[in-house]
Amino acid sequence: MLHQTDTFRGIYPPTSYGTDQIPADKVTHLLYAFTDIVNGEVVSNSPSADFGEGVSASSAGTATGLVGKINKLKKQYRKMKVILSIGGWNYSQVKEKFPESSATEERRQRFVKSAINLMQQCGFDGIDVDWEYPQTSTEAQNFVLLLKGLREGLDAYARENAPGYHFALTVASPAGPDKYTVMDLKGMDRYLDAWHLMAYDYAGGFDPTSTGHQANLYKDPANPSSTKFNTDDAVKYYISQNIAPSKIVLGMPLYGRAFLSTAGMGKPFSGVGDGTVEQGVWNYNALPKPGAVVQFDRAIGAAWSYDAAKRELISFDTVESAVFKTNEYMKPKGLGGAMFWEASGDGTGDKSIVGAVAAQMGKLDATENLLVYPKSTFSNIRGA
Repeated sequence: MLHQTDTFRGIYPPTSYGTDQIPADKVTHLLYAFTDIVNGEVVSNSPSADFGEGVSASSAGTATGLVGKINKLKKQYRKMKVILSIGGWNYSQVKEKFPESSATEERRQRFVKSAINLMQQCGFDGIDVDWEYPQTSTEAQNFVLLLKGLREGLDAYARENAPGYHFALTVASPAGPDKYTVMDLKGMDRYLDAWHLMAYDYAGGFDPTSTGHQANLYKDPANPSSTKFNTDDAVKYYISQNIAPSKIVLGMPLYGRAFLSTAGMGKPFSGVGDGTVEQGVWNYNALPKPGAVVQFDRAIGAAWSYDAAKRELISFDTVESAVFKTNEYMKPKGLGGAMFWEASGDGTGDKSIVGAVAAQMGKLDATENLLVYPKSTFSNIRGA
């Protein structure tokens, strides 16, 4: 991610994408996604990938997996902070994860204790909660209490083990009104350092009615079926809830969503086809596909490609649209920076969206990461 003090944020999933490919010189925060929640405790979803074959989160010795490699990056790039991201879409769909783990004070404390323990074991600089999404007012209030517990727990850990250091607490936040109006944004905000606004997934195969833009800034009054959601309405609502613009981090997708057998944007379609991520989802670095023509509409801040011969449309951000969002929206509104999902989808060289946005940001957040975690059982994380 890029934090607009300027800040830039990025997200790194445990895939075949290597740590040597992370643009560590261009990001201020790296979200390590995702951890699971099992029996109310935050746990690694793949100990062998995170810590090395035969090594668990509680082992002594050396962390040789992705966690160990990322800590090497932290030592090399002192301005890159790493945030432990909990949950995500798939884990959020299981009631036993967030709803039940946050339902009582005892359960919340169990969640908090395990989350902070895993964070310090990994040698990370904060916690991100990706609960998609609270469904009721009760769940919304429990989310506030969970964040309160995390904030208090992080501060207590810092006082004892890292005096003067501030561990970040952030959330992945929705851009759909059916989601954000359920949440107690004001109550949450007092405990948060940043809101990672997921300003994407506005359209896709999950909505069978028509093709649409998946990450547009504004609605299109001339073609309303193509912009059923938009970023600007979400940002305005968050600000109306007394959330400082500087705490809102604008999410941008590093992937595109496809529609087959369609005459164009806002039109009927049939199927989504294959993809590089899943059916109908293509990494940005695989786009545009041969034969497709890329278009960009400045009036709504959205890009897409269309192959008239194949009748295939793909909605995705380009370098042009990402730079436009940065210079014509994010910076004028004083937003806190940019966030990308996810790092392995980016292009290289002059086709890198992350690099292009970073170049427009000016001065990035220069606060240093933490290298000393005295209670970690891993010798290569315990101390610098």
